Amino acid sequence: MMVDRRHSGSSGQAGPAAVPLYGFQPPVGTPYGLEVSTVEEFFAQHDDWPWSPPRPGRATFHYLILVTEGELRHDVDHVTRTVAPGQWLWVRPGHAQCWHPPGAARGPFILFEPDVLRPDLARLLAPLTAHDAPAVLGPHPDDTAWLQQTALQLLDEHRALGRRPLDVHHALRRSLLESLLLRLANSPGIAPIGTATAGTDRADRYVRFLDALELHFRELHQAADYAELLGCSVRTLSRAARDATGKGVRELIDERRLLEARRLLGAARWDARTVAVHLGFTDPANFGRFFRDRTGLTPAAYAT
Repeated sequence: MMVDRRHSGSSGQAGPAAVPLYGFQPPVGTPYGLEVSTVEEFFAQHDDWPWSPPRPGRATFHYLILVTEGELRHDVDHVTRTVAPGQWLWVRPGHAQCWHPPGAARGPFILFEPDVLRPDLARLLAPLTAHDAPAVLGPHPDDTAWLQQTALQLLDEHRALGRRPLDVHHALRRSLLESLLLRLANSPGIAPIGTATAGTDRADRYVRFLDALELHFRELHQAADYAELLGCSVRTLSRAARDATGKGVRELIDERRLLEARRLLGAARWDARTVAVHLGFTDPANFGRFFRDRTGLTPAAYAT
């Protein structure tokens, strides 16, 4: 079905310092950057991967799963999340994730690329799609049944390929997805809709920088790296970052690397040397200084 076609091509089990990045490659005939299935179909069609043995990975697209029955366990950014019926699991682009062995979980499974959303909707939904938004969402009780029904309608329309003209089929799928996300944005823990940064060129550039940072902070550590990716000057990118946060680009890069280090040393219990390699430090001693300067603790002391 879907995941084996997205494998990065690396052989063997990925080690803790080598989390592969997967692009979006849906089955032949699937239009545009949106695919809809079910958790049970995913498990049935991938009985030996990726949980035998469990392998971490990252993706350039969104994983969105509604659990309707059973319980789903899934690692997101090296923390095990338990998703109960009525809750949604959201793995955003760049997040490290790892599947647990199949259980009794059931429910719709939606995968989509960020650019499926129209730019005006993407800005409006920024609090929901943000990389630091909750991985497990418990919708408002008034929205629960509506969200499940809409997710099932989206699944039905996805399976109706060929029943309608392709452009109509895609427009219906995208409309259902956007309606679903707008209602899901009402979930507790998500900033109210409409509080997203205004749609200026600098704001859009900053959002694009955050997307690039989430995908590449492990290997790209200079402002110039991200300016080149975004096709702008370092000065232009710096202005966008300072307008949005009051911080410089390098400071934001370091903050993201530090957050990952805290997660890996704490919840995931990785050793300092492995974390250093994972975050692109050529010398573990340099990582030790980086971590101590920003936390006041050595990596070993933080991990205890």
